Amino acid sequence: MPSKRYVEAAKKVDPKASYSLDAAVDLLKQLPHAKFDETVEISAGLSIDPKKTDQVVRGTVILPHGTGKVRKVIVFCKGEKEILAKQAGADIVGGAELIDKVNGGWMEFDVAVATPDMMRDVSRLGKILGPRGLMPNPKAGTVTDDVAKAIKDVKLGKVEFKMDKLSNIHFVIGKLSFQPQQLIENGRVAVEAVVRARPASVKGKMLRTLSLASTMSPGIRLKTDGLESDAAQEE
Repeated sequence: MPSKRYVEAAKKVDPKASYSLDAAVDLLKQLPHAKFDETVEISAGLSIDPKKTDQVVRGTVILPHGTGKVRKVIVFCKGEKEILAKQAGADIVGGAELIDKVNGGWMEFDVAVATPDMMRDVSRLGKILGPRGLMPNPKAGTVTDDVAKAIKDVKLGKVEFKMDKLSNIHFVIGKLSFQPQQLIENGRVAVEAVVRARPASVKGKMLRTLSLASTMSPGIRLKTDGLESDAAQEE
Protein backbone atom coordinates (compact mmCIF):
# COMPACT_ATOMS: atom_id res chain seq x y z
CA MET A 1 0.00 0.00 0.00
CA PRO A 2 1.33 3.47 -0.87
CA SER A 3 1.99 5.80 2.04
CA LYS A 4 -0.30 8.73 2.89
CA ARG A 5 2.48 11.07 1.80
CA TYR A 6 2.70 9.39 -1.62
CA VAL A 7 -1.08 9.51 -2.06
CA GLU A 8 -1.12 13.22 -1.23
CA ALA A 9 1.74 13.86 -3.64
CA ALA A 10 0.04 11.89 -6.42
CA LYS A 11 -3.06 14.10 -6.10
CA LYS A 12 -0.95 17.12 -7.08
CA VAL A 13 0.47 15.49 -10.24
CA ASP A 14 -1.71 15.30 -13.35
CA PRO A 15 -0.84 11.88 -14.87
CA LYS A 16 -2.17 12.96 -18.27
CA ALA A 17 -0.17 16.19 -18.47
CA SER A 18 3.35 16.73 -19.77
CA TYR A 19 5.34 19.40 -17.97
CA SER A 20 8.31 21.50 -19.01
CA LEU A 21 11.41 20.70 -16.97
CA ASP A 22 11.15 24.04 -15.18
CA ALA A 23 7.50 23.44 -14.23
CA ALA A 24 8.21 19.84 -13.21
CA VAL A 25 11.01 20.89 -10.86
CA ASP A 26 8.77 23.55 -9.30
CA LEU A 27 6.01 20.97 -8.81
CA LEU A 28 8.43 18.42 -7.35
CA LYS A 29 9.56 20.98 -4.79
CA GLN A 30 5.94 21.54 -3.72
CA LEU A 31 5.13 17.87 -3.08
CA PRO A 32 5.14 16.33 0.42
CA HIS A 33 8.63 14.93 1.08
CA ALA A 34 10.34 12.37 3.25
CA LYS A 35 12.47 13.41 6.23
CA PHE A 36 15.73 12.58 4.42
CA ASP A 37 17.27 14.42 1.46
CA GLU A 38 15.76 12.52 -1.46
CA THR A 39 17.66 11.82 -4.67
CA VAL A 40 16.21 13.38 -7.82
CA GLU A 41 16.26 11.38 -11.04
CA ILE A 42 15.26 11.74 -14.67
CA SER A 43 14.15 8.56 -16.42
CA ALA A 44 14.09 8.22 -20.21
CA GLY A 45 12.23 5.56 -22.13
CA LEU A 46 13.80 5.02 -25.55
CA SER A 47 12.25 3.75 -28.77
CA ILE A 48 15.11 1.33 -29.31
CA ASP A 49 15.28 -2.45 -29.60
CA PRO A 50 17.65 -3.45 -26.76
CA LYS A 51 18.58 -6.61 -28.65
CA LYS A 52 20.32 -4.58 -31.37
CA THR A 53 23.92 -4.22 -30.19
CA ASP A 54 24.55 -1.31 -32.58
CA GLN A 55 21.84 0.74 -30.89
CA VAL A 56 23.03 0.77 -27.27
CA VAL A 57 22.85 4.29 -25.84
CA ARG A 58 25.62 5.06 -23.37
CA GLY A 59 27.99 7.88 -22.51
CA THR A 60 29.32 10.16 -19.82
CA VAL A 61 28.64 13.76 -18.86
CA ILE A 62 29.74 16.19 -16.18
CA LEU A 63 26.73 17.68 -14.37
CA PRO A 64 27.39 21.38 -13.66
CA HIS A 65 26.22 21.06 -10.06
CA GLY A 66 27.23 17.48 -9.36
CA THR A 67 24.94 14.78 -7.99
CA GLY A 68 25.01 15.86 -4.36
CA LYS A 69 26.85 12.70 -3.38
CA VAL A 70 30.49 12.52 -2.33
CA ARG A 71 31.82 9.76 -4.55
CA LYS A 72 34.56 7.44 -3.35
CA VAL A 73 37.10 6.75 -6.10
CA ILE A 74 39.60 3.91 -6.21
CA VAL A 75 42.43 3.70 -8.75
CA PHE A 76 44.19 0.56 -9.97
CA CYS A 77 47.69 1.70 -10.89
CA LYS A 78 51.34 1.36 -9.91
CA GLY A 79 54.58 3.32 -9.79
CA GLU A 80 54.47 7.08 -10.17
CA LYS A 81 50.79 6.91 -11.15
CA GLU A 82 50.02 6.06 -7.53
CA ILE A 83 51.51 9.36 -6.39
CA LEU A 84 49.60 11.30 -9.07
CA ALA A 85 46.34 9.55 -8.16
CA LYS A 86 46.73 10.34 -4.46
CA GLN A 87 47.57 13.97 -5.22
CA ALA A 88 44.45 14.21 -7.41
CA GLY A 89 42.21 13.08 -4.56
CA ALA A 90 41.77 9.34 -5.06
CA ASP A 91 40.39 7.67 -1.95
CA ILE A 92 42.18 4.33 -2.38
CA VAL A 93 45.13 3.60 -4.70
CA GLY A 94 46.85 0.30 -5.35
CA GLY A 95 47.83 -2.53 -7.67
CA ALA A 96 47.70 -6.26 -7.04
CA GLU A 97 46.81 -5.85 -3.35
CA LEU A 98 43.80 -3.65 -4.22
CA ILE A 99 42.64 -6.15 -6.85
CA ASP A 100 42.83 -8.92 -4.24
CA LYS A 101 40.90 -6.78 -1.77
CA VAL A 102 38.04 -6.21 -4.23
CA ASN A 103 38.15 -9.85 -5.30
CA GLY A 104 37.69 -10.75 -1.65
CA GLY A 105 34.39 -8.87 -1.48
CA TRP A 106 35.34 -5.31 -0.52
CA MET A 107 33.07 -2.91 -2.41
CA GLU A 108 33.15 0.35 -0.47
CA PHE A 109 33.60 2.67 -3.47
CA ASP A 110 31.52 4.35 -6.16
CA VAL A 111 33.91 4.61 -9.14
CA ALA A 112 36.92 2.55 -10.22
CA VAL A 113 39.65 3.98 -12.44
CA ALA A 114 42.51 1.97 -13.94
CA THR A 115 45.58 2.63 -16.06
CA PRO A 116 45.76 0.61 -19.31
CA ASP A 117 48.72 -1.46 -18.10
CA MET A 118 46.62 -2.70 -15.15
CA MET A 119 43.64 -3.90 -17.16
CA ARG A 120 45.01 -7.39 -17.81
CA ASP A 121 44.89 -8.00 -14.03
CA VAL A 122 41.79 -5.91 -13.36
CA SER A 123 39.86 -7.88 -15.99
CA ARG A 124 39.56 -10.82 -13.60
CA LEU A 125 37.23 -8.64 -11.53
CA GLY A 126 34.78 -8.49 -14.43
CA LYS A 127 32.22 -10.81 -12.85
CA ILE A 128 32.27 -8.72 -9.68
CA LEU A 129 32.42 -5.18 -11.06
CA GLY A 130 30.58 -5.67 -14.36
CA PRO A 131 27.08 -6.40 -13.00
CA ARG A 132 27.41 -3.38 -10.69
CA GLY A 133 28.46 -1.03 -13.49
CA LEU A 134 31.81 -0.44 -11.80
CA MET A 135 34.20 -2.01 -14.30
CA PRO A 136 36.73 0.54 -15.63
CA ASN A 137 35.93 1.32 -19.26
CA PRO A 138 37.82 3.38 -21.87
CA LYS A 139 34.53 4.77 -23.26
CA ALA A 140 33.66 6.09 -19.81
CA GLY A 141 37.10 7.62 -19.41
CA THR A 142 37.92 5.35 -16.48
CA VAL A 143 40.69 3.45 -18.26
CA THR A 144 43.34 6.09 -18.85
CA ASP A 145 46.93 7.08 -18.18
CA ASP A 146 45.69 10.52 -17.14
CA VAL A 147 44.42 9.37 -13.77
CA ALA A 148 44.45 12.90 -12.36
CA LYS A 149 41.91 14.12 -14.94
CA ALA A 150 39.71 11.05 -14.50
CA ILE A 151 39.58 11.56 -10.73
CA LYS A 152 38.95 15.29 -11.06
CA ASP A 153 36.08 14.72 -13.51
CA VAL A 154 34.41 12.22 -11.18
CA LYS A 155 34.75 14.51 -8.18
CA LEU A 156 33.28 17.40 -10.21
CA GLY A 157 30.17 15.39 -11.05
CA LYS A 158 30.98 13.20 -14.04
CA VAL A 159 28.46 10.38 -14.34
CA GLU A 160 28.11 7.46 -16.69
CA PHE A 161 24.78 6.44 -18.19
CA LYS A 162 23.75 3.36 -20.14
CA MET A 163 20.51 2.03 -21.54
CA ASP A 164 19.21 -1.00 -19.62
CA LYS A 165 17.64 -4.20 -20.97
CA LEU A 166 14.23 -2.49 -21.19
CA SER A 167 15.60 0.48 -23.21
CA ASN A 168 15.41 2.84 -20.26
CA ILE A 169 18.00 5.22 -18.82
CA HIS A 170 17.89 6.42 -15.21
CA PHE A 171 19.89 9.55 -14.55
CA VAL A 172 20.55 11.00 -11.06
CA ILE A 173 20.58 14.82 -11.37
CA GLY A 174 20.94 15.86 -7.75
CA LYS A 175 19.26 16.06 -4.37
CA LEU A 176 15.92 17.57 -3.39
CA SER A 177 17.81 20.12 -1.31
CA PHE A 178 19.35 21.57 -4.49
CA GLN A 179 18.09 24.95 -5.65
CA PRO A 180 15.47 24.65 -8.43
CA GLN A 181 17.83 26.20 -11.00
CA GLN A 182 20.54 23.68 -10.14
CA LEU A 183 18.19 20.77 -10.79
CA ILE A 184 16.96 22.38 -14.01
CA GLU A 185 20.49 22.95 -15.33
CA ASN A 186 21.60 19.43 -14.38
CA GLY A 187 18.46 18.00 -15.96
CA ARG A 188 18.99 19.82 -19.24
CA VAL A 189 22.60 18.69 -19.43
CA ALA A 190 21.55 15.10 -18.71
CA VAL A 191 18.87 15.00 -21.42
CA GLU A 192 21.16 16.69 -23.94
CA ALA A 193 23.81 14.04 -23.22
CA VAL A 194 21.33 11.24 -23.91
CA VAL A 195 20.26 12.88 -27.18
CA ARG A 196 23.89 13.33 -28.26
CA ALA A 197 24.55 9.65 -27.57
CA ARG A 198 21.94 8.66 -30.15
CA PRO A 199 23.30 5.80 -32.33
CA ALA A 200 23.51 6.62 -36.05
CA SER A 201 21.43 3.55 -36.89
CA VAL A 202 18.41 4.73 -34.89
CA LYS A 203 15.63 6.12 -37.09
CA GLY A 204 12.67 8.25 -36.06
CA LYS A 205 12.11 9.71 -32.62
CA MET A 206 14.37 8.14 -29.98
CA LEU A 207 12.95 9.71 -26.80
CA ARG A 208 9.66 7.90 -26.15
CA THR A 209 9.07 9.16 -22.59
CA LEU A 210 10.78 11.35 -20.00
CA SER A 211 9.88 11.69 -16.35
CA LEU A 212 11.18 13.40 -13.23
CA ALA A 213 10.90 11.99 -9.72
CA SER A 214 12.52 11.99 -6.31
CA THR A 215 13.13 8.87 -4.25
CA MET A 216 9.68 8.83 -2.66
CA SER A 217 7.59 10.81 -5.16
CA PRO A 218 5.37 9.82 -8.09
CA GLY A 219 6.80 10.39 -11.54
CA ILE A 220 6.15 13.69 -13.30
CA ARG A 221 5.91 13.33 -17.07
CA LEU A 222 8.17 15.69 -19.03
CA LYS A 223 7.65 17.14 -22.48
CA THR A 224 9.83 15.61 -25.18
CA ASP A 225 8.91 18.01 -28.01
CA GLY A 226 11.84 19.86 -29.51
CA LEU A 227 14.52 17.87 -27.71
CA GLU A 228 15.58 15.99 -30.84
CA SER A 229 16.43 17.69 -34.12
CA ASP A 230 14.12 17.19 -37.07
CA ALA A 231 17.02 15.73 -39.04
CA ALA A 232 17.65 13.09 -36.39
CA GLN A 233 13.99 12.01 -36.53
CA GLU A 234 13.80 11.57 -40.29
CA GLU A 235 13.31 8.02 -41.46
